[in-house]
Amino acid sequence: MPVEERRARRTREIVEATRRLFDERGVRAAQIEDIAKAVGINRAIIYRHFTTKEELFAMTLVDYLGELEARIAEADDAANSPTERLSAQADAFFAYGAEYPAFVDCAQALLRFRGRDLVDEVSQERLIELGQAMFQCLNRVVRALEDGTAAGEFAVTDPQLMSNILYAEGLGVLNLVNFQKSVRSLHSGLPFMDDLPFDEVVEHAKRSLIAMAIGPSRPAGTR
Repeated sequence: MPVEERRARRTREIVEATRRLFDERGVRAAQIEDIAKAVGINRAIIYRHFTTKEELFAMTLVDYLGELEARIAEADDAANSPTERLSAQADAFFAYGAEYPAFVDCAQALLRFRGRDLVDEVSQERLIELGQAMFQCLNRVVRALEDGTAAGEFAVTDPQLMSNILYAEGLGVLNLVNFQKSVRSLHSGLPFMDDLPFDEVVEHAKRSLIAMAIGPSRPAGTR
């Protein structure tokens, strides 16, 4: 087997092992030593394929984003109205994030970096891969926003920016969903934790996301 092919295969094995550990234990509990053990290699070999732990996490996020893009593509129906399409895409996003909480943790861990700091931790080649995965994942959202604005349903001047905002907002909602509890107050003023109604949270979130696309001066259902 050629060297490059062997290297690519080993890189893929490391990402797959990282993904399994993320899904089983969560992002914080997955250590480099555990990943190396799962692949059957020394931890030093991991750093021959990924310059930093953050770079490995970025490539694992690429794996999640590829799956998420497929879910969104399956849910998207160009025959529906832009509002219906955006709602269906949001359903797919929230369902995926609820199924894979580690995706949310991995995505938010990378979002906490400032752009310049992330460049220091992730090589340019890997950053391009991550950017391409993000673009593919959000591209259907962008097209729904563009179509909605052209049809008069939405008022979005920068669909690319709006798609990134919706992505970040969605991750925040998924944090709450995966926490599974809401903080409420008794009549005495003392707070307590209550079970979180998943379907209700998702419906509230979708209305909020669609309202952002519609804009403040355009009531829902008007043109």
